[in-house]
Amino acid sequence: VQLVESGGGLAPIGGSLRLSCTASGFTIENYAFSWFRQAPGKEREELICINRYRTPTYYADSVKDRFTVSRDNNVNTAYLQMSGLKPEDTATYYCAAVWRINCPPQDWSYDYSGRGTQVTVSS
Repeated sequence: VQLVESGGGLAPIGGSLRLSCTASGFTIENYAFSWFRQAPGKEREELICINRYRTPTYYADSVKDRFTVSRDNNVNTAYLQMSGLKPEDTATYYCAAVWRINCPPQDWSYDYSGRGTQVTVSS
């Protein structure tokens, strides 16, 4: 059982990236997925979640107007679409899954987490 993030890389200021979180070993249909990030020297920040019904929950105001989440149960993958990227978005991005219909409160204990993908935003 694992989650693997992909799609990170170098993006220009104001640019866009789409991160993927692909699950293996379980089907994601009954799981809520959240995205986190952690920058060097900073605490992990919980960003956004998508529930079973594809309804998002935003945990971080800093991304509310720029990031969206989606999921494709047919390919066992959740996505984080990032736009209007800023240098402060530079971080390692992680996804996590929890067996719940709805998104959990912040600081919830997740069932599975990925190892992360690096996003660097620079001019």
